[in-house]
Amino acid sequence: MNKVVVKDGNVDGALRTVKLKNIKDGSWKKLRSKQDGYMKPGERRRAAKKEGIKNSRRRERMNNRAS
Repeated sequence: MNKVVVKDGNVDGALRTVKLKNIKDGSWKKLRSKQDGYMKPGERRRAAKKEGIKNSRRRERMNNRAS
């Protein structure tokens, strides 16, 4: 559970911070996967493979920018 302190009554800023923290630590993705319900093992494998391909392409793009 992420905690954020609301400073000067800025609730909108605190909500933005909570959302960003949830995205970064992966709890948002876990919540979404729980809402989808049961996935067959083959579906889970295909989704993991697709995610891995997406991540590797993103890493490659980032490495090419830095060079």
